[in-house]
Amino acid sequence: MQNETISFGEDIRNALECLRKGGIILYPTDTIWGIGCDATNPEAVRKIYELKRRAESKSMLVLVDSEGSLERIVSNIPEVAWQLIESAVNPLTIIYDNPKGVAGNLLASDGSLGIRITGERFSNELCRRLRRPLVSTSANVSGEKSPVNFSEITEDIINGADYVVKYRQDDMGHPSPSNIIKLSDGGLFKVIR
Repeated sequence: MQNETISFGEDIRNALECLRKGGIILYPTDTIWGIGCDATNPEAVRKIYELKRRAESKSMLVLVDSEGSLERIVSNIPEVAWQLIESAVNPLTIIYDNPKGVAGNLLASDGSLGIRITGERFSNELCRRLRRPLVSTSANVSGEKSPVNFSEITEDIINGADYVVKYRQDDMGHPSPSNIIKLSDGGLFKVIR
C-alpha cells in the first residue's frame, strides 16, 4: 500500500480536505493507527460505525491538540484531571461527563466521552488545523484484533476509508493503546485500562 511519496504538509492538507467534506481517514495516532473523522459531524461518525460494523451504543473517543481544545469540549474539568494529564507517562484517555459541541452519536449511553490530548506529530497537527476534535478508534472491524501498525490493517478497512495517510506507514514500532480513566464531575475516578 506504500504508493506515491508525498510530503508531511501535503498529507495533512489532503486529510484536512477529506475531513472537512465529511469523509473518514485512516491515520497514525499517539497509540495505534486510527479511523477518524470530524467529531462534530454525526453523518461522518455514522460512517465509521458502519465501517467498523460497530453498534452505535459503543462510544468512540476523540483526540484534541491542546488543553485549550479540551476546555472547549468539557466545561468543568476537575483539578484531578489536570493532575492526571500532567503526570501521565503513557498516552492517557480520560472519560468526561457531559461534553459539548460533538456529535451526539459519539457519546456513551451515560452521556460521557473519552478524550485524549495527542502529542503525536501528525494527529496533533491535524487536530490543530481542523480546529475541532477528531474521532479516533482502532483501525479494525469491531471484535477483531487491533492492528499494531499499518501493515496489519485489513484491506476492507483501508478500502473503506476516504483518505489513507501516507505518513508513518512504514513504522514497525509496537505502540500500546492508551490508558483509560473514567472521571466524574465530582472528581472521582476509576481506572478502566
